[in-house]
Amino acid sequence: MYEKSDNSWYALSDQALVAHIGGFVKHHRIRQNKSQALLSKDAGISRSSISLLEHGEMVSLPTLLQVLRALGQLQILAEFNVQREISPLALAKAEQAQRKRASRIIPADEEKSDW
Repeated sequence: MYEKSDNSWYALSDQALVAHIGGFVKHHRIRQNKSQALLSKDAGISRSSISLLEHGEMVSLPTLLQVLRALGQLQILAEFNVQREISPLALAKAEQAQRKRASRIIPADEEKSDW
Protein backbone atom coordinates (compact mmCIF):
# COMPACT_ATOMS: atom_id res chain seq x y z
CA MET A 1 0.00 0.00 0.00
CA TYR A 2 1.27 3.46 -0.72
CA GLU A 3 1.02 6.49 1.50
CA LYS A 4 -0.91 9.57 0.43
CA SER A 5 -0.46 13.06 1.73
CA ASP A 6 -3.45 14.74 3.37
CA ASN A 7 -3.99 17.01 0.38
CA SER A 8 -3.96 14.27 -2.25
CA TRP A 9 -7.03 12.57 -0.74
CA TYR A 10 -9.12 15.59 -1.73
CA ALA A 11 -7.92 15.36 -5.32
CA LEU A 12 -9.38 11.86 -5.68
CA SER A 13 -12.93 11.28 -6.84
CA ASP A 14 -15.34 9.34 -4.65
CA GLN A 15 -15.01 6.38 -7.01
CA ALA A 16 -11.20 6.49 -6.69
CA LEU A 17 -11.49 6.55 -2.90
CA VAL A 18 -13.81 3.54 -2.93
CA ALA A 19 -11.35 1.73 -5.20
CA HIS A 20 -8.54 2.58 -2.77
CA ILE A 21 -10.56 1.12 0.12
CA GLY A 22 -11.20 -1.99 -1.97
CA GLY A 23 -7.47 -2.32 -2.58
CA PHE A 24 -6.87 -2.02 1.17
CA VAL A 25 -9.35 -4.82 1.87
CA LYS A 26 -7.89 -7.06 -0.84
CA HIS A 27 -4.32 -6.43 0.35
CA HIS A 28 -5.13 -7.42 3.93
CA ARG A 29 -7.27 -10.39 2.89
CA ILE A 30 -4.47 -11.83 0.77
CA ARG A 31 -1.86 -11.00 3.41
CA GLN A 32 -3.89 -13.08 5.89
CA ASN A 33 -4.15 -15.85 3.29
CA LYS A 34 -7.94 -15.75 3.27
CA SER A 35 -10.15 -16.44 0.29
CA GLN A 36 -13.11 -14.22 -0.47
CA ALA A 37 -15.37 -17.08 0.61
CA LEU A 38 -13.64 -17.44 3.98
CA LEU A 39 -13.66 -13.68 4.59
CA SER A 40 -17.33 -13.48 3.67
CA LYS A 41 -18.09 -16.29 6.14
CA ASP A 42 -16.06 -14.56 8.89
CA ALA A 43 -17.78 -11.24 8.18
CA GLY A 44 -21.26 -12.73 7.87
CA ILE A 45 -21.88 -11.30 4.40
CA SER A 46 -22.04 -12.72 0.89
CA ARG A 47 -18.92 -13.44 -1.16
CA SER A 48 -20.25 -11.18 -3.90
CA SER A 49 -20.19 -8.26 -1.44
CA ILE A 50 -16.48 -8.90 -0.85
CA SER A 51 -15.90 -9.05 -4.59
CA LEU A 52 -17.80 -5.81 -5.18
CA LEU A 53 -15.87 -4.05 -2.42
CA GLU A 54 -12.49 -5.23 -3.74
CA HIS A 55 -13.38 -4.13 -7.28
CA GLY A 56 -14.19 -0.58 -6.17
CA GLU A 57 -17.97 -0.84 -6.12
CA MET A 58 -20.05 0.95 -3.50
CA VAL A 59 -21.08 -1.12 -0.50
CA SER A 60 -22.90 -0.08 2.65
CA LEU A 61 -21.02 1.22 5.66
CA PRO A 62 -22.16 -1.71 7.87
CA THR A 63 -20.78 -4.11 5.24
CA LEU A 64 -17.43 -2.31 5.26
CA LEU A 65 -17.34 -2.40 9.06
CA GLN A 66 -18.07 -6.13 9.11
CA VAL A 67 -15.22 -6.74 6.66
CA LEU A 68 -12.78 -4.56 8.62
CA ARG A 69 -13.73 -6.39 11.82
CA ALA A 70 -13.20 -9.79 10.19
CA LEU A 71 -9.79 -8.64 8.94
CA GLY A 72 -8.83 -7.22 12.34
CA GLN A 73 -8.43 -3.73 10.87
CA LEU A 74 -10.85 -1.68 12.97
CA GLN A 75 -7.91 0.35 14.31
CA ILE A 76 -8.14 2.56 11.22
CA LEU A 77 -11.28 4.03 12.76
CA ALA A 78 -9.08 5.72 15.36
CA GLU A 79 -8.91 8.68 12.99
CA PHE A 80 -12.58 9.32 13.80
CA ASN A 81 -11.86 9.99 17.48
CA VAL A 82 -12.81 13.52 18.47
CA GLN A 83 -10.56 15.16 21.03
CA ARG A 84 -12.42 17.38 23.44
CA GLU A 85 -10.71 20.70 23.64
CA ILE A 86 -11.08 22.88 26.69
CA SER A 87 -10.89 26.61 26.27
CA PRO A 88 -8.14 28.48 28.14
CA LEU A 89 -10.78 30.32 30.18
CA ALA A 90 -12.48 27.07 31.26
CA LEU A 91 -9.08 25.57 32.09
CA ALA A 92 -8.20 28.58 34.26
CA LYS A 93 -11.53 28.34 36.11
CA ALA A 94 -11.01 24.60 36.71
CA GLU A 95 -7.51 25.20 38.06
CA GLN A 96 -8.79 27.98 40.31
CA ALA A 97 -11.45 25.71 41.76
CA GLN A 98 -8.89 23.04 42.71
CA ARG A 99 -7.90 22.79 46.35
CA LYS A 100 -4.60 24.42 47.20
CA ARG A 101 -4.05 22.92 50.66
CA ALA A 102 -5.05 19.87 52.62
CA SER A 103 -7.34 20.41 55.58
CA ARG A 104 -6.41 19.33 59.10
CA ILE A 105 -7.77 15.94 60.01
CA ILE A 106 -9.18 15.79 63.53
CA PRO A 107 -9.03 12.29 65.03
CA ALA A 108 -12.41 10.97 66.15
CA ASP A 109 -11.15 10.00 69.61
CA GLU A 110 -9.82 13.48 70.40
CA GLU A 111 -11.94 15.12 73.08
CA LYS A 112 -13.33 18.52 72.39
CA SER A 113 -12.61 21.17 74.96
CA ASP A 114 -15.32 23.22 76.64
CA TRP A 115 -13.61 26.46 75.79
